[in-house]
Amino acid sequence: MIEFSKNPIKIEENGILKFVENDNYTASFGYQWNKFQKTQLDRFGNDVYQSSSRLLAETAWVVETLEEANILEVGSGAGRFTRALLENTKANVFSVDYSAAVEVNFENNSVYGTRLHLCQASIYELPYKPQQFDKVICFGVLQHTPDFKRSVRCLAEMVKKGGELVVDFYPVKGWWTKIHAKYIFRPLTKRMSHQSLLALLERNISWLIKLYQIFEAVGIGRVANRFVPICDIKNTLPKGLSEHQLKEWALLDTFDMFSPVHDHPQKIETVKKWMAEAGLKVTFGAFISLEAGQAAVVRAIRT
Repeated sequence: MIEFSKNPIKIEENGILKFVENDNYTASFGYQWNKFQKTQLDRFGNDVYQSSSRLLAETAWVVETLEEANILEVGSGAGRFTRALLENTKANVFSVDYSAAVEVNFENNSVYGTRLHLCQASIYELPYKPQQFDKVICFGVLQHTPDFKRSVRCLAEMVKKGGELVVDFYPVKGWWTKIHAKYIFRPLTKRMSHQSLLALLERNISWLIKLYQIFEAVGIGRVANRFVPICDIKNTLPKGLSEHQLKEWALLDTFDMFSPVHDHPQKIETVKKWMAEAGLKVTFGAFISLEAGQAAVVRAIRT
């Protein structure tokens, strides 16, 4: 039985425990996942199983060993990895998000019943007593938190003895990392209203996709597309998408580039050091090849 360290400020009719209000630095994600509720979910279009394959590649888990394990997922968004966890394991999944996206996660995954436990809470004030979870994951989130190092420490506190923490994050690959359209335009776009930014992208996404594809076709995409204000289609999106799906995925990922308040990429070695300082033993820290590009992943255990 997982024990809580505090009482919720509200319990929704659907059973979601709320420990925070919706109005916080993650508001863009609440808006984003309410607009794109099923875009990234496995089994919703063209047999794309990117979430499950990414989960299994990054964790290297033997799923048969996780029956009745307690897994904490921090930063669930619309629930793409929540679903992958529930479908690929027989574990109990405790899924947390700081934004209103937790409501979308419920809509997408409540079918899994009592194995799913949802709450809205901050990564800095997780509502559970320390060292209770067999596994803790945090995918696509840490770079969007105000204090990356503190976030790692708060995640580590949740890992029980013999348990494991697995994270991925935007990496710093070199001096050129921030010489990119994302970091050129973000000082403006992160201050726009979510509605205005999405409307701007919707008006322009088709020609931006075409421009990206032209640069790839003539062999200059690796350099030129760094300055095209669109997500990295070749290296981050699933293969085999229809034209409609490509537009939807590109729109979502481009909004995700430009809307968050925080975007703090880190070096893998730095995250490994922070894991060790948080009392964990690092077992892996490197890039992992995925169907679409690479992921910077660090794993650590509590000995």
